[in-house]
Amino acid sequence: MKELLRTNDPTVIAFATTLLSGEGIDWFELDVNMSILEGSIGIMPRRIMVADRDHFLAMSVMRDNEIDIGR
Repeated sequence: MKELLRTNDPTVIAFATTLLSGEGIDWFELDVNMSILEGSIGIMPRRIMVADRDHFLAMSVMRDNEIDIGR
C-alpha cells in the first residue's frame, strides 16, 4: 500500500474517500484512532492508503478534483 493523502481536515478525507469509492478504488484510512491520544482536537493528520496498483489512478482522481496531495 502507498500513502495517497495526509490531512487533518475531515471534509477532505470524506470527499477523497467518496471519490475513490466512486472510481472503484479500495482505500484504507490510517491514524483514525489517534484522536484518543490527542484529545480530539484534530492536530494529528490521518492518512489515506491505496494499493500500489491503484496509486497512479488515485493520484489522477485527486488532481482532477483539485485535492492537494502534497506532491
